[in-house]
Amino acid sequence: MFEFIKGRIDYIGPEYVVIENNGIGYQMFTPNPFSFQKEFGEVVKVFTYQHVRQDILALYGFQSREEKTLFMKLLDVTGIGPKGALAILAFGEPEHVVQAIENEDEAFLVKFPGVGKKTARQMILDLKGKLQNFVPDYFPDLFSPDKLQSNDHNREIEFDEAVLALQALGYSEKEIKKISPVLRKEKLTTDQYIKKALHMLLK
Repeated sequence: MFEFIKGRIDYIGPEYVVIENNGIGYQMFTPNPFSFQKEFGEVVKVFTYQHVRQDILALYGFQSREEKTLFMKLLDVTGIGPKGALAILAFGEPEHVVQAIENEDEAFLVKFPGVGKKTARQMILDLKGKLQNFVPDYFPDLFSPDKLQSNDHNREIEFDEAVLALQALGYSEKEIKKISPVLRKEKLTTDQYIKKALHMLLK
C-alpha cells in the first residue's frame, strides 16, 4: 500500500491527475483535479489510497492525510463507493458535511450524486460522532479563493473543463444546465467554477 507519492504533476483532467515519479506516471483520481492547477509541472506530495476489487485496481489521491482518512471513512458506509466519496469531498467544506451528519440532516446529504435517503441514513448511523477530528481547518486549500481573470476564450475552456469534472462526479446534464447561465456570467478558473457550481447544486 502506498502512503503517498511525491512527484511532478504531468497531467490534469476532469477525473484524475497524473503524477510523474522516476519516469512512471501514476494516475490518481482526486476530488477536484483542477485544485492542482497552480502547481502544474511542480513537485507535489499526494496522499494515496489504493482501491482493489476483482475487476478494479485504482489509485486515489488527496492533498492531506486527513482528507484521505475521511475518504476511507466514507467508503465504510454501505452504499457509498469511491465515486460517491469523491463527490462529497469535492464540495470542499467537510465541516458542512460533518455538521449535516451530526444534525441528521438527510435533506442536505441526499443532494450529493448517488446518495439517496437510505444511504444518507446509513451515513448518519455509521459516522455520527466519529468525524469531529477532521474539521474545521484541515482543508483550507482544497479550493483557492483567489480569482484570476481570463479572456473569453480561456474562460470558455475553463467552464467546459468544469462541466466535465461535474459530470465525472456524477451530476446529470439537467442539473448542470440549470446552473450554467449563472456560472457563465462569472470570470473564474476551472477550480473556482467547480466550487461555485457545487455550492449552487447543494443549496
